[in-house]
Amino acid sequence: MAITEDKILDALSNVIDPDLGKDLVTLNMIEDISIDGKNVSFTVNLTTPACPMKAEIERACINAVKHMVDPEAEVTPNMSSKVTQSQATKQEDATSVLRNVKNIIAVASGKGGVGKSTVAVNLAVALHKAGAKVGLVDTDIYGPSIPTMFDIKERPNISTQRKVIPLEKHGIKLMSMGFMVEADQAVVWRGPMVSSAVKQFLGETDWGELDYLIMDLPPGTGDIQLTIVQTVPLTGAIVVSTPQTVALDDARKGVAMFEKVKVPVLGIIENMAYFTPPELPDNKYYIFGQGGARNLAEKLQVPFLGEVPIEQSVREGGDEGLPIVLKDEQSASAVAFRDIAEKSAQQISIRNAGMDPTEKIEILIK
Repeated sequence: MAITEDKILDALSNVIDPDLGKDLVTLNMIEDISIDGKNVSFTVNLTTPACPMKAEIERACINAVKHMVDPEAEVTPNMSSKVTQSQATKQEDATSVLRNVKNIIAVASGKGGVGKSTVAVNLAVALHKAGAKVGLVDTDIYGPSIPTMFDIKERPNISTQRKVIPLEKHGIKLMSMGFMVEADQAVVWRGPMVSSAVKQFLGETDWGELDYLIMDLPPGTGDIQLTIVQTVPLTGAIVVSTPQTVALDDARKGVAMFEKVKVPVLGIIENMAYFTPPELPDNKYYIFGQGGARNLAEKLQVPFLGEVPIEQSVREGGDEGLPIVLKDEQSASAVAFRDIAEKSAQQISIRNAGMDPTEKIEILIK
């Protein structure tokens, strides 16, 4: 029996996307089917290049065709991606600088000192390394971190349309108030001035086409945070905490703030989760407590996106302008950030589809 396109589609209609809960054919993820004798190829467009289930879906596609069409077929799925866009940014006016930004993600914390900016920076770089177009905006007017963490000292240019052109480094488009003032100058403004500046700041930067715009929010639940969540079409928010009780109490307030303003919480990240001495690679010391953020996520019924250990190289990379996912790709922190990026992208895709995740791919993964 000859292999036909209809038979291929029929077989692939049994492969379920584990996050969206529907089959690949119904989701219009299959394109460019090519058949040459027993050689079969097709493109699978996932909803993010950082899909954590990419290998499983590829294997399921191969097994489905072999099992249901021809066991001797040579099957080549070409794994690609088309990042889905949130309903919030789809509704942006045609003149908005955010009209071509598919997803805007706020990275927040209830208190300072939990490593929120470090998480935002490495999340952005990890998503870019996975193949996404990414921007990062530092909305902390009083204490901007992005200039140091990317080692940038120049100022951005202005386009002919009178829009600010983001600076770019490590493949990430970047904006920060720190680019506008000297490093030793303090911004001494009252709350209303800061809120007005943030609105202007966000509305006059030409981001172009992005899959993800990561917003590094200042700590707390005050004027700036409320201005952002009420002004910007957020896809969702990620809350960063450390394991100790005082940080978890504030993280809980951060989650409550986003829920109050109807912004989905994509998950909680536990930073500085444990310390492993280089000379004792199998030991974990939970200096600030164990599992606090994971337990909080379970209690609040939001996803737990992962834990990041304490490593000296993370601090060094931040000081040098070289994020750990670039500085040492094999480090425990870099591995953790890549996993967090995948889980974050996964949650974004689920939110955009308006569906609950399923537990597993339902066919032929064995």
